[in-house]
This record gives sequence, structure tokens and C-alpha cells, in this order.
Amino acid sequence: MIVPSFRRTVLGCLLAIAFVLPQRITAQSAELVYISNVTGTESGGRPLVTVEEQTARMLDNLGEELREHGLGHSDVVVSNVFLRDTRHFQAMNGVYRTYFQTNPPTRATVQADLLDPDALIQISVVAAAGPKEIVTPGGLKSPELPYSWGIKVANTLFVSGATSRSPETYQPVTGDVATQTRRVFGNIGMVLEEAGMSFADLVSCKVFLDDARSFGVMNGAYGEFVPGGDPPARATVRSALMNVVFSTEIQCVAVTSGERSVVRAEGEARGRNPYSPGIDTGDRVYVAGMTGRGSDAAEEARAALGRIRSTLDAASVDFGDVENVWVYLADVRDWDAVRAVLDETLGPDAPEPTVVGSRLMGRSIVEIQIVVKR
Repeated sequence: MIVPSFRRTVLGCLLAIAFVLPQRITAQSAELVYISNVTGTESGGRPLVTVEEQTARMLDNLGEELREHGLGHSDVVVSNVFLRDTRHFQAMNGVYRTYFQTNPPTRATVQADLLDPDALIQISVVAAAGPKEIVTPGGLKSPELPYSWGIKVANTLFVSGATSRSPETYQPVTGDVATQTRRVFGNIGMVLEEAGMSFADLVSCKVFLDDARSFGVMNGAYGEFVPGGDPPARATVRSALMNVVFSTEIQCVAVTSGERSVVRAEGEARGRNPYSPGIDTGDRVYVAGMTGRGSDAAEEARAALGRIRSTLDAASVDFGDVENVWVYLADVRDWDAVRAVLDETLGPDAPEPTVVGSRLMGRSIVEIQIVVKR
């Protein structure tokens, strides 16, 4: 069900916020529209109980949100699909592909706990008006699933969540997590090259691991590809993937910018893991997924936001410029407590985050990742 929304304009950053259901909000910048946490659990007051029904209703609801911005499904460039049960993947795809028949958006699909207890599926998207370039490397077999390898909007390239697939056959390449991570980056590299970019242009990545115990091994292989001095910002969470043979899925954003620089809080030393606290491209700051210490979810969220604030201070931006927010929760029942901290810290004009129920690395129970637009 769509609830009528209202909008407000924030001077200076061209940011419009549309408030709808508590779990969903739309944030629009001069270039991009973000729509978070769309579900489809009922139609005309009737509960929808199959994933096929919910997928169709979810994408209809998404279409209504897009039309409020003068956009349609064809303008979606990034799709993050979260399934409660990986066994629903094929059924979801059967419906999903009917809404994105030509040049579908880039996509990552993982298992997650969802905020709505009745939801079997949830989607968050990025959409863009204007010209787009579909990036299809000649040496990389076209996906058999409904997504594009890459889509470029102006100077920004969105790369689909890549898994360990043969570039020639699209079949899975098995092996340990290091082998699979190298194959993943081989495929990502082909998308970057086709777009006239390289690994040095990566600004942000999301890593989904099927086993948190593989984190160190994945890191070793990951570090072979990202630039050593200024690797992209990153969040890494534990999620079941859509094929049991895959160990990892990596989704990336790359930007061509002559102003790229690493952002570190004052006095912060370079960490051991191959990611930067933040990457400044001149027009946006991409901040890594941040965690913090605390006795409960609210305290961890407050500590994570404190670290993010220090990173933003180093880039001379603040929370008033936040364009996109992701919150990863080990237990979605902590959302109310974490949301209260977010509202207190980010203020009333902040975009509603995409909320993902996933196990995190180590003992953390809250991780927050943001993008700021100057």
C-alpha cells in the first residue's frame, strides 16, 4: 500500500525527501533518486502470501514511487533485492524480469532478515534521469539473470554484485574464498575496463560473505586488486547467497574524478584491512561501513555515528549533507533503538536508511554506511 507523501526542499544540496511508510523513504539529489525498503505484503487490504504476489506488488509500489519523480522502472540503475528465503530466488526472478525486460538495472540479491515480519522480499534502488550507458564487456558472457553487468551515469559506474562466474560460460567457478574473490575481481575488472575505468576508480564496495570465518582469506585476495594507498570505502556483512557454491558477492561503485582523495579522521592511522574510512570524489564522500563499541545496539550506533562524524569533519562536510544511508543490524528487533539514535544525530531531514538484517564481522551488532553529497 502506498501512503501519500509530502516533500521538502533543502537549500544548497538540492535534496528532496518524500516521507511514506516508516520503513520507506525517497531521497532525490540533482542526479540520483534513492528509494529504500519497498515491500508488497498486501493488495486492497488482502494479505499477499506468495513471493510471486509480493514481488509483483513490491515492484508496482516501486513504480508509483518512481512516477512521483517523473521516472519509471527503466530509470533504475541499481537494485538491491533482499529475500527472507533463498529458495524464493527463481520464483522472484520470474516476476522481476517482466518489469525489467530491456537493459535491467545492476543488481545484488542476498538473503536478509526484513523489518516487516510479513515480507518475503524487500527492495532498495537507485534511479537516475537522463542518459545512461549500459556496460557489457565483450569478453564477459551476458547475464542469464535479469541484471546488467554495469550502468554508467555521467562519471559514476554502478557494478552489479559479482560472483565467481566464468566470463566465457557464466557457469560458477568453484574453489575456496580466495579463488572465488579473485574471479569476482576478474569480472569486475572487465566491467571497469569496458567503461574506461580501472580498480583505481573504485570508491565504494559492499561485500557479502556466506561465512564470516572467511573474512581474513577474502581480505587477502581483495587486497590484491584494490589500490594499496587509497582503496575504496567498504562494508562487509555475512549473508547467504543465491547459489550455495558461491562464497562471496561484491557490489561496487566507481567514479572518474580528478579530485579523488582518501578521507581519514584527524589522527586516525591507516588500518590493516584493505579499505579507506572515506573516499572524497569532489562532489560526494563515500564513507565505509562503521561500527562502534557499546553495551547495546543504541550505544553501538551512537559510537559508529561518532566515528562517521569525525570522518565527515575531515572532509569538511556534515550530517546535513547525507544523501544515502545503509544500516546493517545483526538483529532487526534493534531497529527502533537504532532509529532513535539516527534521528537524534542526523536530524529530521535525513533520508531513511536501507535496513538490512545480516550478521556482521566480529562481535558488532550495528554497522552504518553513508554517502554524502556536497
